[in-house]
Amino acid sequence: MSNHACYYAGSVRAVVQRVSRAQVDVDGTTVGQIGVGLMVLLGVTHDDSIEVAQRLAAKIWNLRILRDEKSAADLEAGVLVVSQFTLYGDARKGRRPTWTAAAPGPVAEPLYDAFCAALRALGAPVAEGVFGADMQISLTNDGPTTLILEL
Repeated sequence: MSNHACYYAGSVRAVVQRVSRAQVDVDGTTVGQIGVGLMVLLGVTHDDSIEVAQRLAAKIWNLRILRDEKSAADLEAGVLVVSQFTLYGDARKGRRPTWTAAAPGPVAEPLYDAFCAALRALGAPVAEGVFGADMQISLTNDGPTTLILEL
């Protein structure tokens, strides 16, 4: 564990939304899109591991939140994954959030990549944003169904 482990209690964090469509654009160009499936915003903290990212990928792929209690695996539905360090923002004090619990890019990017690779290894059709880029996301949340997951 890192020296941050005691202060930053947490793990890979994801916001998962059931969508009928989702798209991510960078500089006006679509870099990833899916139809029916799951939109995943993924946040990483300092003491996360590849093993935790892989477990979370399997959990999300098999999560029965699509229509008729199906999982993305059941329907071979798409998964759009976007890195989201702001999931570790802390706004408990003052009006300006702090991002100290978010892992820096050199730590977070390999875990983001491992998460996407784990989904692909399970058979998921994965679309991605661009790590660290300024992205515009559009989606149609189906239900609406949104879950926050941590492992």
